Amino acid sequence: MKIRIFLVACLAVFCILGVCQGGSLRKNFYRKFCPQAEQIVRTKIQQHVCARPNLPAKLIRMHFHDCFVRGCDGSVLLDSTATNSAEKDAIPNLSLSGFDVIDDIKEALEAKCPGIVSCADILALAARDAVSVKFNKPTWEVLTGRRDGTISVSIEALTNLPAPFFNFTQLKQSFASKKLTVHDLVVLSGAHTIGIGHCNLFSNRLFNFTGKGDQDPSLNPTYANFLKTKCQGLSDTTTTVEMDPNSSDTFDSDYYSILLQNKGLFQSDAALLTTKAVKKHCQRIGQTRQVLHRVRAINEENGSH
Repeated sequence: MKIRIFLVACLAVFCILGVCQGGSLRKNFYRKFCPQAEQIVRTKIQQHVCARPNLPAKLIRMHFHDCFVRGCDGSVLLDSTATNSAEKDAIPNLSLSGFDVIDDIKEALEAKCPGIVSCADILALAARDAVSVKFNKPTWEVLTGRRDGTISVSIEALTNLPAPFFNFTQLKQSFASKKLTVHDLVVLSGAHTIGIGHCNLFSNRLFNFTGKGDQDPSLNPTYANFLKTKCQGLSDTTTTVEMDPNSSDTFDSDYYSILLQNKGLFQSDAALLTTKAVKKHCQRIGQTRQVLHRVRAINEENGSH
């Protein structure tokens, strides 16, 4: 069950490949000109994850933030210039990390086969491989052949990335703008089973939900009291807490069970329970293989343009 949910959440990240840059994606794209490419990525990632167990969550998040703006084109990796503020420096991306890992992998690939492997593909493979380390095998197939984007604008990240403060209507509209369904929204949210959240992204739910110094009534009171022992107030921008308590380094089914206990950390998590249909979907998601089939279908239908 846990492995199945893990696959659901991970595979879902790649449903947004429909807006990738460039030509057709395919299996073993680098077979002819850099046959060791995927093995080099996998080996490097294994080394980094062993030293940094929180890396899978960081790379999954980076990949999602890349894909949700201009498609999975690696534009989130580009640096700002004197005349342009890049996606990397947009407010939602200031907490991204793991860029050094991508740079290290790129350096190794350039030494083996210069100018062949795109940074966009490196990020896609690295995100998959980082989450796969604990399973000792690739947990989903990554088609390759992405082309690197050359445009990266911070305001586009700010306007395109769904915020942790979004309600259900806003989330639905945000995902629909990327041709993603409510089903995809629920599945993608499962990636919150790993990683951490900064207090300032949810502390309004604890201390000032409606502007009257109140608490979000939809938040589990016991969980809220626990969070208040961690976060010092609305101005706390440095403290972090696990998004999935006691399981923040493991992809499993806990996100949905915790969510249904009204312990979703962000307002955007709690928003999934505000409609009966979506709540039922959260209840079913860990009990069916249809999700896997749906995600694979999205990938096959939209993976190349």
